[in-house]
Amino acid sequence: MILLAMAAVPAAEPGVGAELLRVCLSLIGIIALIFAAGWLGRRAQGRARPGGRRIRCVESFAVGTRDRLLLLEADGKRLLVGVGQGGMRTLHVYEGDALVAEVPPSPPVPAFADLLGFWKRK
Repeated sequence: MILLAMAAVPAAEPGVGAELLRVCLSLIGIIALIFAAGWLGRRAQGRARPGGRRIRCVESFAVGTRDRLLLLEADGKRLLVGVGQGGMRTLHVYEGDALVAEVPPSPPVPAFADLLGFWKRK
């Protein structure tokens, strides 16, 4: 008898405003989780580096589809290494400090206001 009485009472439907609020809060929560995961990922990468890496890749150049040249720096020496299907091969070892090629300064980037004024004049 009690079960029949409970079945007869209609279930209260949530209002549209309550449903919209629930969806918005869920969306904000998901976005916050994405930002938190990105922040934690950056923090984890920063901690792995200061361990004193002695080898780093200075530059990489693709020679073919599967072949490339790597310029590696290890313990004050620079090594030119060829990498291909057959494996890796040291091509040249540069002794001492490597010369740093001077890069010509890039032309100054115009300010957004200058670009906007240029477009307006056209």
